[in-house]
Amino acid sequence: MKLIKTLLLLLISINFSCKGKLSKSDISKDSKAPKIEIPVMETSKASSMAKIWIDSTTGHKIEKLVNRTGDNRSFYFHNNPFLKSKDGNSDLMIFSGSTETGDQFFTVNLKTKAIDQITTKKGNKRGEIVGTKTRKVFYTIQDSIFATHIDTHKTEFIYKFSDAIIGSVTSLNADETLLGGALITKEENEIFKKNPKKSDYFDKIYEAKLERSLFTINVNTKEFNNIYSENAWLNHIQFSPTDPDLLMYCHEGPWHKVDRIWNINLKTKKNEIIHKRTVYREIAGHEFFSPNGNTIWFDLQIPRGETFYLAGKHLDTGEETRYALKRDEWSIHFNISPDLKTFAGDGGDEGQVAHAKDGMWLYHFTPKGDSLVSKKLVNMKNHDYNLEPNVHFSPNGKQIIFRANFEGSTQIYAVDIEKPTL
Repeated sequence: MKLIKTLLLLLISINFSCKGKLSKSDISKDSKAPKIEIPVMETSKASSMAKIWIDSTTGHKIEKLVNRTGDNRSFYFHNNPFLKSKDGNSDLMIFSGSTETGDQFFTVNLKTKAIDQITTKKGNKRGEIVGTKTRKVFYTIQDSIFATHIDTHKTEFIYKFSDAIIGSVTSLNADETLLGGALITKEENEIFKKNPKKSDYFDKIYEAKLERSLFTINVNTKEFNNIYSENAWLNHIQFSPTDPDLLMYCHEGPWHKVDRIWNINLKTKKNEIIHKRTVYREIAGHEFFSPNGNTIWFDLQIPRGETFYLAGKHLDTGEETRYALKRDEWSIHFNISPDLKTFAGDGGDEGQVAHAKDGMWLYHFTPKGDSLVSKKLVNMKNHDYNLEPNVHFSPNGKQIIFRANFEGSTQIYAVDIEKPTL
């Protein structure tokens, strides 16, 4: 048996050697363990099968973060998927994985790579909401909201929408007492059903100007509260990570036709626009809070598709910061590091708004003056951007986590920001 294992390891080593030059991993110099050789490969289906490799174009180490059968999907870029393990010694990431009973939520330990299935209820789950204090994941199945404890896997019923309304929740406030979401009309729901592709429903929903309402549900008392209504496509709902009374939302639709980013205070009901258009066809969008809650960052183009910035509105001072980007550096989504010093972007193909000729990369950005200096981390030429990568910084700030379809299925990867020591 030992002989068979030795032969298998030898075959794997030979196979990796044929893929490209080998690099030493960044193992501690004090370690007595043998150096692990990592294949240098083009980021593709073959490299994904290898599970760990160095991108032959960028020189950065990438690893397949989740190893389980089926599709595995990391969270949308502004939904926090991280919390500490129960013992506090490592970080967990929540993700969604396909199973025979529908999508289920799992954790992956970012240190050990151990996977634990959290939910078991049948049916596909809507919502990517993690309570780091209560250690619960919240989600909707059909017309009902549930919460499952991440450690015990105990599931509790939260709320059932009446037959007269169609609702969904997308965010949890800072003290984890309120879920926030939107109500839509049955007429709008029919438009979605008849036009399942975004390219088909996007303009139709915007032009319909049907009523939407923002609401909250108290997790403990189950109280439902309609806080704001408008004949507009209210979307992208996010609670502040620090202020439990502050809710951000957007007017969805073609960005050059809407005043997109808004905050509403739950106590005063005051509505405030975050960025006002200054020229014709100027756009701002894909907004997200900084982890400390004092800044809202967003993609800014003045005008659309011409001049590119990552901009941030400081909520206390009202000051707006702008970092200029080159066309090829524009990204569908941006994110900010835990220490608030650097940014990440997931790039885009030529069909996106920037029409970049060479934009299919994952980027790490460092501010320098009024611009961002970019570093390419992953060559995404073998990725289909119909699946948006949705970058996240790891909790320790050393990796960028993203989803991709190099294998032909959706999988989750992590790339090191720093190159390995050779």
